[in-house]
Amino acid sequence: MNGTRVSGAPIDQHLHWHDINWAKCTCAVKRHQARIVKATQEGKWGKVKSLQHLLTRSFSAKALAVKRVTENRGKNTAGVDGTTWSTPAAKMKAVNSLKHNGYKPLPLKRVAIPKSNGKERLLGIPTMKDRAMQALHLLALEPVSETLADSNSYGFRPARSTADAMGQCFRVLSQKGSARWVLEGDISACFDDIKHEWLIDNVPTNKTILGKWLKSGVIDKGNLFATEKGTPQGGIISPTLANMTLDGLQKVVEGVIPRTTRRGQNVAKVNFVRYADDFIITGGSKEILENEIKPAVVEFFKSRGLTLSKEKTKITHVTEGFDFLGQNVRRYGEKVLIKPSTKSVKSIKIKIREILNGNKQATAENLIRMLNPILRGWANYHRHIVSSKIFSSIDKFIWEQLWQWSKRRHPKKSSTWVKNKYFHTYGSRNWVFSAEISKTGLNMPNKWLRLVNLTSISIQRHVKIKGNANPFDPTWEDYFDKRLMSLMKKSLKGKAKLTSIWKNQEGNCPICNLKIAQDEKWDIHHKIRKVDGGSDNVTNLVMLHLNCHRQTHSQDYRMSS
Repeated sequence: MNGTRVSGAPIDQHLHWHDINWAKCTCAVKRHQARIVKATQEGKWGKVKSLQHLLTRSFSAKALAVKRVTENRGKNTAGVDGTTWSTPAAKMKAVNSLKHNGYKPLPLKRVAIPKSNGKERLLGIPTMKDRAMQALHLLALEPVSETLADSNSYGFRPARSTADAMGQCFRVLSQKGSARWVLEGDISACFDDIKHEWLIDNVPTNKTILGKWLKSGVIDKGNLFATEKGTPQGGIISPTLANMTLDGLQKVVEGVIPRTTRRGQNVAKVNFVRYADDFIITGGSKEILENEIKPAVVEFFKSRGLTLSKEKTKITHVTEGFDFLGQNVRRYGEKVLIKPSTKSVKSIKIKIREILNGNKQATAENLIRMLNPILRGWANYHRHIVSSKIFSSIDKFIWEQLWQWSKRRHPKKSSTWVKNKYFHTYGSRNWVFSAEISKTGLNMPNKWLRLVNLTSISIQRHVKIKGNANPFDPTWEDYFDKRLMSLMKKSLKGKAKLTSIWKNQEGNCPICNLKIAQDEKWDIHHKIRKVDGGSDNVTNLVMLHLNCHRQTHSQDYRMSS
């Protein structure tokens, strides 16, 4: 099938969207991306360019690009042409339309999104075709960006999260001899101010196509405005372009002051952590940060057309604490504790109150369905830090709000009646806000829908990803296998997945055919490597004895899928 080819083979015009073999397409693209990584590591930029050219002309990559833009959250959001690709025929036609000769992107559609500080974030929404072209070229650019990226940057990168960024913050600030001063950095309108000339000169991608995207213009309230600088928020490739613009800052910062003595110590205690356009830099003194580090940062940004925000950039002592990514980092005596920030706690309380006040006539079931995703998402974000007391205080706040909501609905009923209607006992917990879901017509007992209790969500320390880990590099395959296993063991969904894998192989190791005993150590192994297009689905995962796993990798053994 043409979907297995990476070279620029002609596309079968009669191929149906649902006939595409997505596994083979993914494998073909992943193998090609691994070659791009190797060429980048070797500094063979001519070969990188050639490989990128082949990839962006391949059927497999084009199909995956269209698949991405038609399955993400913006799939129903049209650009200035009003077009969306909702049918299989339209998607297949879109794949055939992704040609480079004669390609001209349309202007962006301006959309304003309110921010928490009362200001607006201006998004530029490309058309579906332009989004697909960006997704296509991102497949060829991302292996390069991941290979060249700063080791301590974490935003808008695969396999990295805010938890990794906060883990690095804790690592560089928690020791007895760690830095006591922090430069909190924020870039003014990062996406909007990046110099186009710098991007075209320094980003290893198709220069012609990139230039067309950057200069496509914006339509706002029916008027066309030229874009002379910046990369629009809303474009699929924009976060990667912004990351590549900021990559290199870590090297500059850590090179300002000689980092080591003969004993290998970081004398100035300068460390760097970045998530998107927010970053912190630690230092041994306020003077080092103010007089030496900050000027170097300003100079680095200047060549890229960027400036530091005077409002948000400041130097803070760790005993005062600082907010970073919605969490507060502060030293208390000899301990550094990371907690949900006051702003984040206030925000979740406001959201809860708004839902309750705006749905006074809603049923308990509907109310729970509205609250649970918000509560679970907020708690999961903060579950890796010191959150137990705050979780408990929010649970109390929610109970108080729900009690008022319940009493207001039934002003003529007694408190006992209200409690019995809305609050029930579940296990060892009392006063659980619940709703009975009727199974009318089925010979099944009714089920209960319960409100999430934040204190029931376990607090677990997150293991930070290794700085140089690259998901596109085959040499990191074993590391990501072990990391996946560790993360699965810590979540309920992950544990259920492990149980399913174990049952699928009947408790036996598929290499030695011996039982995997309960007290034995084991690893998770991908039948088809992720760098070759394999997924994290149960069908592509097996449990192996530790020695069998080592044997598998040493012999470059490939298991049949």
